[in-house]
Amino acid sequence: MQTQIADKEIQKIVKDSELKHIAIIMDGNRRWAKLKNLPSAFGHKKGVDALKTTMRACDDFGIKYLTVYAFSTENWNRKPEEVNFLMDLLGTTLQNELKEMHENNVVISFIGDTTKLSEKLQKILKNAVETTKNNTGVNLQIAFNYGARDEIVYAVKNIYNKIQSGEISADEITEKTISQNLYTKNIPDPDLLIRTGGEMRISNYLLWQIAYSELIVTKRYWPEFDKNALSEAILEFETRQRRYGK
Repeated sequence: MQTQIADKEIQKIVKDSELKHIAIIMDGNRRWAKLKNLPSAFGHKKGVDALKTTMRACDDFGIKYLTVYAFSTENWNRKPEEVNFLMDLLGTTLQNELKEMHENNVVISFIGDTTKLSEKLQKILKNAVETTKNNTGVNLQIAFNYGARDEIVYAVKNIYNKIQSGEISADEITEKTISQNLYTKNIPDPDLLIRTGGEMRISNYLLWQIAYSELIVTKRYWPEFDKNALSEAILEFETRQRRYGK
């Protein structure tokens, strides 16, 4: 009964506020595993469980958009065996969980340069997007091979090509123009950015989009993040006054 009451309270906060989009830096899988004398791979697998829990909580609370940082452009510098494991983990997870996510009305999309992934993994990603594109539930954006600086370069190239083709002129470039040429062009900017693991940095994540997002850092490692942790973050968000520089 207490959980149901808590859910209703959070639902009301979400409904009455402007909280539509939560972005998360899912940090701490490896540190969590190390504390338990487990291999990093186990931490990453538990991280998948935390993501499933968070997705369900967003659906329960009425959060429309959830964007998660799964693999950065800098993560290629990790040990090859860990990189390969993370690639396999994404593919396997999508194949195993896609049916359930589709039945739960989740819309799946990816932000980042997916052309650098293997052909097999690209096909798995495209199938997930195609299968769920007409759903109307939580919009899950997975940032994979994503870096905010890389995204801005991508946007600049898009805009340059449009100028070259005569579609727009340089004088017509506005903030809206840049937003419409990012990977996230069809997604509202995050209202709330959560980082797990206690680190106080942005790590090249959604630099353009989080200009006025509220930031919450929790010391919980990502595998420990659950519905209660998300509730706490939303309650904290409710106490913030978003002035947008005014």
